[in-house]
Formats: sequence, structure tokens, C-alpha cells
Amino acid sequence: MVCRGAKNALIMVALSCCLFLLAAPGLPAQAKNSCINCHGLFDPPLGINAEEFAGSIHAQKGLLCTSCHGGDSSSDDMTQAMGKAAGFRGHIERAQIPALCGKCHSDAAYMRGFNPSVRTDQLSQYQTSVHGKMLAKGNSHVAVCIDCHTTHNIHPPNDPRSSVYPANVARTCARCHANAEYMKDYKIPTNQFALYSTSVHHEALAVRGDLSAPTCSTCHGSHGAAPPGVASVERVCSTCHVFQQQLFDSGPHKAAFGAMGFPGCITCHSNHAIQHPSDGSIGTGNTAFCVRCHVEGDAGYTAAAGMHAGLVKLDGEIQRSEEILKRAQVSGVEVGQTAMALTEAQDDLTKARVAIHSARPDAVDQNIQAGLKVTDKTWQAGLAAMKELKYRRQGLVASIVAIVLVLIALAFLIRKIEAPKPGETK
Repeated sequence: MVCRGAKNALIMVALSCCLFLLAAPGLPAQAKNSCINCHGLFDPPLGINAEEFAGSIHAQKGLLCTSCHGGDSSSDDMTQAMGKAAGFRGHIERAQIPALCGKCHSDAAYMRGFNPSVRTDQLSQYQTSVHGKMLAKGNSHVAVCIDCHTTHNIHPPNDPRSSVYPANVARTCARCHANAEYMKDYKIPTNQFALYSTSVHHEALAVRGDLSAPTCSTCHGSHGAAPPGVASVERVCSTCHVFQQQLFDSGPHKAAFGAMGFPGCITCHSNHAIQHPSDGSIGTGNTAFCVRCHVEGDAGYTAAAGMHAGLVKLDGEIQRSEEILKRAQVSGVEVGQTAMALTEAQDDLTKARVAIHSARPDAVDQNIQAGLKVTDKTWQAGLAAMKELKYRRQGLVASIVAIVLVLIALAFLIRKIEAPKPGETK
């Protein structure tokens, strides 16, 4: 009787749960989607992966295939599901895609229902881009929304699976821009991705995982993508490198570059293949940017040589101080405060390297001299530490010698005490 009662209770609980689930207003039944049921059986390009679509941002927000393609996904009757009366449109021409996506994404009131902070100017931005302008002229080979965002498995930009996630943007752009055959009619290089892959920006993004590091859309824009003009290059770079731009604007290169039609930052640093700058980037050596314009004997050449010499000198003095302080520290001498003071010289060296953007030797030298004053003090402190170490070692040697002499004296004394007295036998 007990077992039968327990069994009946379990049956009642199960029935109650079922009734609750059917009646609960917060748990709606999943909408029928005959499109997926059919296209899930096909191979690409007609085939749709049901799991990928279910994981897309559109499906998660409750949108169905009919939201873009029209038709009636609740019907298993193909003539009704794909009927003109239901507004069905199967293949959507590439030229129609921006307007189709913009039907929702440009509607601020509609988009606010999903995300109040989402932008709704993507279509208007796209129309100002190189891609949008060429599409308007009838060139359907240029990028449209689905080329960057994909079609049925679209994810938010902050999702690592998204094709426009910061770490994936460069590779997404490279699908077209690194394809020499596809780009042959546009007369532009196709090595941008290869060059970018060698850059300091790519290293920060892909190797160190710094998602704030620049990628294609950072400099060119995303929906309004366009190459920066000569006059705007430094403005684009100064989005991150603000202080460097201010120094550049205060120096002689600003007017000189403008007169010659040179773009600001990339004249020295290039654009896609930006490398780690070094002290050899300035001066008169083979790797120096300066000798591209300046020749021996002119004022710029002399200034560059002087600034390079100052950087090398301060860097060498810092290394010299670091070496002597490290030797003292390893030997047990406390030099922590002096080592910390040396960081001031390193900061001065960094400031001097940044001040190069002003192309003013006096501004660079001001930081160099400040750093040299610090390294002189730290070097003297290092010498004093080594002198103290020498004194300690001399004292240690003297102490050891004294101890040895005492031990020898004790040994003789012990032998004398233990030696037999005259007339005694062991």
C-alpha cells in the first residue's frame, strides 16, 4: 500500500508539472519554422545549419527566416510557405541587401525594443563609404552587410565567434582585400593583411590579446569604411596617440609635410606594417627615417644626429647604472631606493623618445639632461655600494684571518697543556 501510494503521488506531481508548463504564460511554445525543417536537409548553399541559426543574434531575439525572406514559416505547404501572397522572396540580390538590413537597423523605434543603446546609422554611414558609393553606381562586387557579418549565423560584435569581433576583423576584411584575383579590377594592393600581420598593432591584438589595439575598422571605419586622406591621417592616428600629434603639430614637420603633400604619421611609420620604433629610427643611420628626406650638411640632418646621440647616451648611462646596482644587489648590498630612483631616468628617456615627434632638439635634450642628472647620482650610489662591498669583504677576510690565528694559538695552547711535564711518563 505504501509503494502504491508513493507511485500515485509521483504520477500526480508529474501531471501537475505538465499542466503548469502548458499554462505558464512566461513559457511560450517554440514557434514552428518549416524553413529550417526543409533547408536543414540541404547541402550549401541552400542548406542552413539549424544549430548555427539558433545560436545567431537574430534567432535569439525571436526573428525567423521570414523576417528577411518573407513567406509563412508556420505552414508545411510549400506553395503557401513560399507564396507571393505571403511576400516570399527567395534569393535576395546583393544590391538590395543594405536596404533590407537597414529596414530594421535604421528604425530607431524598432531597434530600441531590443537594445536602447544600439546605433541606427549603419545604412547612412555605409552610403558614404567606398563600398556604398560603388554599389550605388551598380558595382555589386563590393562588400555589403553579409560579407562582413555573414548571413544566418550572425553574432554580436563582442562575441568571439563573430566575424567582426576585434580579433577577427582583419581576417574578415582580408577575405576580399587579400584576394588578388577578386581585387584585380580595383587597382589597389592586396598585401595589407600580410603587412598588418607583421605590425606592432597586430602583435598587441593577436598575441597579447589587447582588444583596444587598432585593426582595420579602427583606422578605416566600419560601415563608413574609407581610406584616410592625406590631411586626416594624423587625426586618425591621434585617436590613440594624442600627445604625439600635439608635438607633431608644434614642430616644423607639420608645415613641411603639408607643403609637400606628405601624410603625417605614415610618412615615417608607414600604415599597415607599423613596427616597434627604436632609437635607430632617428638619426643618420641606415634604419633612420630622417635620411629619407635630409642629407648630410642640412640642418635637419645635424639635428637628427644630435637627438640620436642624446638618446644613445642616456640609454647607455641607464644600462651602466643598472649593471652596477644589480651587481651590488646580488652581493647583498641594499640599493632598492637607488634602483627606484633610476626609473626616473627611464621615464625621462621615454619622454625624450616621444619628444622626437616635435623635431625640436631642445625639447629632446631637456629630457635627456634631466635623465643624465639622475643616472649620475645612481652611478655614484652604485660606486659607493661597491666600495662598501669591498670594505665588507676586506673586513671579512681580516676577521677570518684573525679567527684562524686564534684557532692556531688555541691549538698550540692545548698541545702545550696536554704535553707531559719533565719527569712524567704517559
